[in-house]
Amino acid sequence: MASCSFGKGLALLMMVLPATYASADASFDWFTYEAADSAPPQTNNTFSNPILPGFYPDPSITRKDDTYYLVNSSFAYTPGLPIFKSQDLVHWEQVGHALSQPSQADFSGLRTSRGIFAPTIRYYDGLFYIITTAVDAGGNFIITAKDPAGPWSDPVWLPEVGGIDPDLFIDSDGRAYIAHNDAPPGEPEYDGHRAVWMWELDLATLKVKPDSRKLLINGGVDISTKPVWIEGPHIYRKNGWYYLTCAEGGTSVNHSQVVFRTKSLSEPFVPFENNPILTQRDRPESDITSTGHADFIQTPEGDWWSVFLATRPYEGNHYNTGRETFILPLTWEEGWPTLLPAGEPVPTKLPLPEGVQTKSETFAQKSRRFHDDFGDTTLSQQWLALNTFERGWLKVSDSLLTLSPITDTLTDSAQSAFIGKRQQHMAFSSATRLNQVAANTAAGLVVFQNRDFHYFMGVEPQKEGYTVFLEKVEDGAVSRVATKQFKGEVDGLELRVTGSGDSLNFFTVRETTKQLAVGDTQPATLVSTQTAGGFVGALIGLHARKVSQK
Repeated sequence: MASCSFGKGLALLMMVLPATYASADASFDWFTYEAADSAPPQTNNTFSNPILPGFYPDPSITRKDDTYYLVNSSFAYTPGLPIFKSQDLVHWEQVGHALSQPSQADFSGLRTSRGIFAPTIRYYDGLFYIITTAVDAGGNFIITAKDPAGPWSDPVWLPEVGGIDPDLFIDSDGRAYIAHNDAPPGEPEYDGHRAVWMWELDLATLKVKPDSRKLLINGGVDISTKPVWIEGPHIYRKNGWYYLTCAEGGTSVNHSQVVFRTKSLSEPFVPFENNPILTQRDRPESDITSTGHADFIQTPEGDWWSVFLATRPYEGNHYNTGRETFILPLTWEEGWPTLLPAGEPVPTKLPLPEGVQTKSETFAQKSRRFHDDFGDTTLSQQWLALNTFERGWLKVSDSLLTLSPITDTLTDSAQSAFIGKRQQHMAFSSATRLNQVAANTAAGLVVFQNRDFHYFMGVEPQKEGYTVFLEKVEDGAVSRVATKQFKGEVDGLELRVTGSGDSLNFFTVRETTKQLAVGDTQPATLVSTQTAGGFVGALIGLHARKVSQK
């Protein structure tokens, strides 16, 4: 089975709805999302950062021949581990998801920001490897595939390897190693004190070799300064040196990328005297912040580049687009990698790699408009759901998306009838048109950060007409901030949300009437990562839930 989100790789997606779901449902004619901010100007010799806008954090990259492949964290969303490919580091397309089957993972009951953390993707001798952590859902594991589009294997679990953020390094002699974040030796000396450890891995069995555990880094670059959250390690070999690069400082505004090197993996790694090689913590008012979690790649021509995560905040450190994938050229100076001189901002405009032309739209340009009329029998890869791969509550047929409610609230930790796509722009407009909503059902549009922080503009049929309401969920507390009564049928009613920086506005639209506001302007900060916590970005999506009989 090929892995491609809610596409052809998910056999369960188009299941006939079980009888338990058939008593009430809601259907939608279409869904659209469109950027409302200014598009970065394109020229014949430049391209733009971020290369993957929206919630695409912790990027890891590898290369097979002249094709690059990239994977991101996905936390408790399913399908998981989105896979992208590119021929030139500029034009990216999603080819699938590495986690697309119930046999691979189960995130039931997990909070949104648990699940899959910082993966590493590598290619070696005809096989692709992804090593990652399922936090609170089994720990560290490896999966493999001959084709990154899938199918990917079921996990090989690594019970000996604790912590998070595992890296896979395969040396020129074929020996393989796992580096990862874990607790330091002995008792932690301070809050955030972590360490980087290494195991040797048997590639034939994908099992770690007993008694091969080795401490690489304790605390960070300089433990006397009490550095925090050393994590996201990656090892490379170049010109007789082994390089270890890690994130340090936590993934917020103090995030940074540091590097160490050694002549032998049996000897200590020595930190670069000019660390960090990437950070924006000295630019707290920058338009781009929180840089780190970098991975390096060499082109066939010998040039080096690095992908990493960063954020685009508004109003302080609020951001709704999540941690996004950026890229920078990497240079080597006196045997050390350099990404960005201290104090310099991350550029949003970059010169094209040698020989590359922008002859087609980049992923960032394509992301500016998404429209789904549900004309296919499978859903776009952009759609995500929560926690499990079971899709009995969802059906696509006759150019309609039908959701059958399972829970009576989206705050429920159980699986809900909800799908969403990433908010990828600071300003946007998104809308859907309802086809029908059954009695005892509420359905509509959601702006979702997690179960405890979201907005739901729902439609609820009444004996005569219907009610449109706007519901705010703040720290788990549910309140209705607006309610409107309408006569007539639900069929053909459009629901719309617009966002711009720190504000959200909700509307109903009829073809024969003007746009009507539902409630006052709402704070978009409610669904920012800064307010809601966690590691994900906001989603705009569709939801149906049960309503008690009246």
